[in-house]
Amino acid sequence: MGKLPDMTKHRGFPSGMPGTGVQFTIRRANPKGVTPIKKLPRRARPGTQEHRIDAAFLHALWHYFGAEPFERGNLDAARLNLLFEREVLPANKDFDPLSYEAMLVINEKLARESFPEAFEDVMEV
Repeated sequence: MGKLPDMTKHRGFPSGMPGTGVQFTIRRANPKGVTPIKKLPRRARPGTQEHRIDAAFLHALWHYFGAEPFERGNLDAARLNLLFEREVLPANKDFDPLSYEAMLVINEKLARESFPEAFEDVMEV
């Protein structure tokens, strides 16, 4: 295996949703190449487990980064893609969807409308 790209590891960020097997972070860079960040359709409806997982991921993002831009780093692309171009936006015009160094920011207004529970101090999962 060749040298993997550098990737910031967000220490202390939850690794996943307890009891589901859904991950929020990855352990190492993908040796086959960086998974692109792109908008994916979201079919989760409020009250479903998938909606709770999206809300828990957004809760973790908000309580870890707040309103400040953040580096993609070891955040799971699959989870980000379900929020991308809605609750999570590129932080700058030169956004590279294939970079672990890409900067993102929470679209707080829309995120609070879509997932109000994610902004509570404690979220029961």
